[in-house]
Amino acid sequence: MLIGVIGKIAAGKTTIAKFLEEKGFCRISCSDPLIDLLTHNIEPYSWIPELPEKAEPTRDKLIDYGKYLKDTYGEDILIRLTLDKMRHCEHVVIDGVRSKGEIEAIKKRGGVVIYVDARAEIRYERLKKRNASKDKVISSFEDFLKMDKAEEELYQTSKLKDLTDFVIINEGTLEELRKKVEEILEKTLQSNL
Repeated sequence: MLIGVIGKIAAGKTTIAKFLEEKGFCRISCSDPLIDLLTHNIEPYSWIPELPEKAEPTRDKLIDYGKYLKDTYGEDILIRLTLDKMRHCEHVVIDGVRSKGEIEAIKKRGGVVIYVDARAEIRYERLKKRNASKDKVISSFEDFLKMDKAEEELYQTSKLKDLTDFVIINEGTLEELRKKVEEILEKTLQSNL
């Protein structure tokens, strides 16, 4: 089984992927191959499109390199690389799907895509709590809104919602989110029988 998760910054993509990991899925992010290639960690792959100059994987570097790879090797390059890295797994969840081409690549392989969203204020509070190194450039709600707007302009995440199979509004508790994910998993399993 293959599941992709798409959504805005701090909407709950990784949390959903972790719930699925607890259910036996191998969890990978679309940015993992970018990080691996930029840091020259290529051992997990059976092939790579090219090896870039070694660099620290900052948010800006990941965005620029991801755009370059997609322009050069096709919209589905990150899906191909994530699935290659996880080729020994029976079930895979890909966190951080970001384009129509990636959604189509997942669906073409028989997978489903979940869109997760929450209000900006809630997402900003989550971002502050997670304290990830890639988020260090965001020091205020205004910074967050600018980054959110820039990411929306780049990926048009909101427009991709209509191409997904399931939509989750993640503004409640972790337990409520877990229940929604389990319902989706159950529906997906039934349709695959």
